[in-house]
Amino acid sequence: MDGWWRDAVVYEVYVRSFADSGGDGTGDLAGLRARLGYLAELGVDAVWTTPWYRSPMVDGGYDVEDHRSVDPLFGTDADAVALITEAHRLGLRVVIDVVPNHTSDRHRWFRAALAAGPGSPERARYHFRPGRGDRPPNDWRSVFGGPAWTRAPDGEWYLHLFAPEQPDLDWEHPEVRADFEDLLRFWFARGVDGVRIDVAHGLLKDPEFPDLGVDDEEIVRPPDRSRHPHWDRDGVHEIYRSWRRVAAEFGPDRVFVAEAWVDRPDRLARYVRPDELHTAFNFDFLRCAWDPAALREVIDRTLAALHAVGAPATWVLSNHDVVRHVTRFGGGRLGTRRARAALLLMLALPGGAYLYQGEELGLAEVEDLPDELLADPTWERSGRTRRGRDGCRVPLPWSGTEPPFGFTDGGAPAWLPQPAGWRTLTAEAQAADPDSMLALYRTALALRREHPALGDGTMTWSPAPEGVLSFTREPGFGCVVNLGDGPCGLPEDARVVLASGPLDGGRVPPDTAVWFGVG
Repeated sequence: MDGWWRDAVVYEVYVRSFADSGGDGTGDLAGLRARLGYLAELGVDAVWTTPWYRSPMVDGGYDVEDHRSVDPLFGTDADAVALITEAHRLGLRVVIDVVPNHTSDRHRWFRAALAAGPGSPERARYHFRPGRGDRPPNDWRSVFGGPAWTRAPDGEWYLHLFAPEQPDLDWEHPEVRADFEDLLRFWFARGVDGVRIDVAHGLLKDPEFPDLGVDDEEIVRPPDRSRHPHWDRDGVHEIYRSWRRVAAEFGPDRVFVAEAWVDRPDRLARYVRPDELHTAFNFDFLRCAWDPAALREVIDRTLAALHAVGAPATWVLSNHDVVRHVTRFGGGRLGTRRARAALLLMLALPGGAYLYQGEELGLAEVEDLPDELLADPTWERSGRTRRGRDGCRVPLPWSGTEPPFGFTDGGAPAWLPQPAGWRTLTAEAQAADPDSMLALYRTALALRREHPALGDGTMTWSPAPEGVLSFTREPGFGCVVNLGDGPCGLPEDARVVLASGPLDGGRVPPDTAVWFGVG
């Protein structure tokens, strides 16, 4: 089947932390545009940018005031058009982020809703409800901590599954649906190639607003959501069928990827049926422990569910919402060794993949940021018990031996401080080291693009010792990942193409992956 998105490798840019051109310590669109050559050289097919729209930045830009205007923090509308144009010149496609579940409380619609009062047409675009005396309408909890309801000055309560500054839209309202379809046309007409849908599983709510009966919500560890009152409700699929029709107006190459935190691969597959979205992030893979049995089960369940609806898998190890996988896999040398092996596993699997900025440099989570600098709303909303996501959002180290490591050339420091130890992990330092993480990424991505067996397609598991994953792909490709305690062998006819680390007399050490030719 055709479609660039079926096996694309897409690089996520957290715009605020990628590259600063203005000298204020904050990444921006011009900084990203100046570094697009780095991404082209890395070997990715597309770049996904986090929101660059006008926003009060309560939640890193995911509290959108105006989806059609670039926030001055990131540049101008002309900068966005120039970025898209330059990316296309370099052969890179551009995927933007759209946030349909909620708006900023500064959005013109919400300001009008507050001004108009209870029972008004303006409030019908959101979820306003009377409370239960002095208590909220129900027991729903915010993902960021605390109740999912805030009381307006006139006594009604409004729903926000995230921060109070992010009121949820009512997707039963026809004006909401029409406006977002027009928004998609607005950006497709400006040349974007795809749209990542934030909280794709959350748009519809049970109109009865029943109590949930749980004390907390956690976006990356979902409960059973098959009959949940506000996650993964069946009606969202009608919305995405209409979005698919909008994309088709601009040709077959305009695509969607869903951020859908669901509890089972078969539920995820519903989002990527032939008349709905094109791809969806595989968070089961991201959440999976470094365990051979668990990984094999996730891979099998994912491929079976998605192949049943004709969709490709989309693998991911890190993003801007989770602890970086070097840290999740054990940290230090152990986490780095496992991260190198995980890359080769991920890029060898059928389908596409998403990379998160800095993983190609082997960056770990920054776990000692000063409390007073934490910007993620989770920190305050949780009563300062959950530090939130800032540790994976620290600006990238590009060059030099001292912070800000080429991230900004102005007098202002980077908006979050970089560890001094990153001096050995800068892109500049690693470019000169053939054994670096950056060199491994560049080599693996180049081989993946060239090898006819890699990308979309199928795979076949091979017999392997306990603790080892081994599979082949046609024509003539094999992969072994050793997650065991001792070294393992390779097939007799194997010709090593790429290894994530040094081999031990032709044997594969623990926490190492090998690509090899067969036949």
